[in-house]
Amino acid sequence: MGYWVVKTEPSTYSYDDLAREGTTVWDGVKNPVAIKHLRAMQPGDDVMIYHTGDEKAIVGLAKVVAQDQKLGLPKLKAVRPVPRPVTLAEIKADRTFADLALVRMGRLSVLPVPPPQFQKLLKMSGTA
Repeated sequence: MGYWVVKTEPSTYSYDDLAREGTTVWDGVKNPVAIKHLRAMQPGDDVMIYHTGDEKAIVGLAKVVAQDQKLGLPKLKAVRPVPRPVTLAEIKADRTFADLALVRMGRLSVLPVPPPQFQKLLKMSGTA
């Protein structure tokens, strides 16, 4: 089982848009490393939705429900918004996340998250 963070600009496509639609194929990614991560996602993987721009926070949870065979991209299903958004400032302030790609590679839009860090982010969001 994999754990991921995907970034999105809320004025373009927000977590609320995903929740309203229910599911979507996660496309629009241009960076080759981010595309590689998208193609590595498997049904059942857990995903955190991170809003860029003014928010800079994890705002919702999703699950990979399928892998689009034609495009090689995951189909995500909204699970729920997090009770408390976790800001990038909070993440950067916690030494636990010093090696997290979200901290180290700020421009990458699809990031793997090690299980212990994913669990800690869930706790910080009031989800776990």
